[in-house]
Formats: sequence, structure tokens, C-alpha cells
Amino acid sequence: MVVDRLKTGIPGLDEIMNGGIPRGQTVLISGTSGTGKTILSSQYLYEGVKNFNEPSVYLSFEERPESIKKNMLNFGMDFGPLEKSGKFAFVKYDPYHVDDIATNLEGKIRDIGAKRVVIDSVSALSFYLREDDNFRRLLFAISNILQNLECTTFMISEVQPETLGLSRSGVAEFVADAAVVLYYRRVDSTFSRAIQVWKMRGSSHSERLHPYKITEKGVTVFPKEEAFIDVKQGSTKL
Repeated sequence: MVVDRLKTGIPGLDEIMNGGIPRGQTVLISGTSGTGKTILSSQYLYEGVKNFNEPSVYLSFEERPESIKKNMLNFGMDFGPLEKSGKFAFVKYDPYHVDDIATNLEGKIRDIGAKRVVIDSVSALSFYLREDDNFRRLLFAISNILQNLECTTFMISEVQPETLGLSRSGVAEFVADAAVVLYYRRVDSTFSRAIQVWKMRGSSHSERLHPYKITEKGVTVFPKEEAFIDVKQGSTKL
């Protein structure tokens, strides 16, 4: 069976995903602070609108849209014109008041016909929703809406260094269809980066770790190169 794949537009990423993400899947983007999760996710949406004519929504529980837009200008991504075109929308939500978030997110997606969504982040959401059951119910409700609307979603999760799980709650990785892990490790006096497709439901993918860089153009993955990471020791050899 031929899998209908969505092209992320991020250099090198589609190659290690065997051609792109199966449409409609939710992808957990996991990593420690400084790995470039927000850059990668913003780039995914920006490329979607600019090069694939796929309207997109960025849902943030932490950072203000103005701050994200300002920071992304450093990587050549100007979201202002995309918002004016009606094909892109930032949504800032107070994690203390999430009762109607699923309904409002669905409304925004329908308004612009969004095909790509970023949720930033499930870590923040789990932190503010102290009861695990409440977090699980909300996450599954959001996931069901995104699936029914056939959105291909990046769900960001920040983890602590040396953490074995892919999310703080331990729930997000089971809700997600796929998972991509970003590593940022110190080697001697410098830091190196590596990326790995941890899982991808119903699809083959690279099982190796690959180096990536963050430049003035955003994230670039090197699919033909391999990175070796000792997670326990926190060392990386490229």
C-alpha cells in the first residue's frame, strides 16, 4: 500500500522519514532545552504555507506569539505576511484555563482550513494540569480532534537531561503516532547535535542517529551522515 506522505520541507528530515510523515499523524518532538524544537516546529509550519500551500496553526501555552515571530525572523521566517494571508494563525492559550481549548482549537483549524498544527508544549500543559487524569483526557481529546480533521501535527515535549522517557508525563509518547528526538550533547569544549526518528507508526524510517545543524536558515538534517551518542555519559561523536 502506498502511504500518502506529507513533506515537512525541512532539509534532510523527510529523507530519514522515508519520504515524509504519513498524513494525519501526530509527531512528538522531544528534546532538552537548546535542541531547537521551536525552530524545527516553526520551520515545519512556515514551509507548509510557503511551499506547499497548507494552512497552519501554532498553539502556544508558554511563549507569546510576538516573541516567537521575532525570534524566527533570525532564521529567515517572517510569519507576518502569512498571518495577513489568512493561511496561518498563532493561538496563545493560558494553561491555567484550558476548559474550552479543544473546542477553540477545532474552530481555528476549521476557520483557516489548517492541515498542519504545532502544539507548544505538552510539557507546559502537564505542568499546569496537576491531576494526571485531567491531562490524559485533554491530550486524548485534542488528539482525536486533530485526527478527525486530518491534521498532521508536531507536539513539542521538553525533557530533562538524561531522562529515559520522551515526555515529562510519560503519556504523550503513547498518544503520538511518531516520535523524533533531538539531542544536544557536549563533546570536549563544544556542543554537537543529533536527531533520531524514534518511531513512526505504519512506516519504515531510518533507525540511525543523524547530525543536524541550526543555521540562519533554520534546521538542516544530514541524512547520509551518522551520529553516535552515549546518552548516559552525555557525549557525542559525529
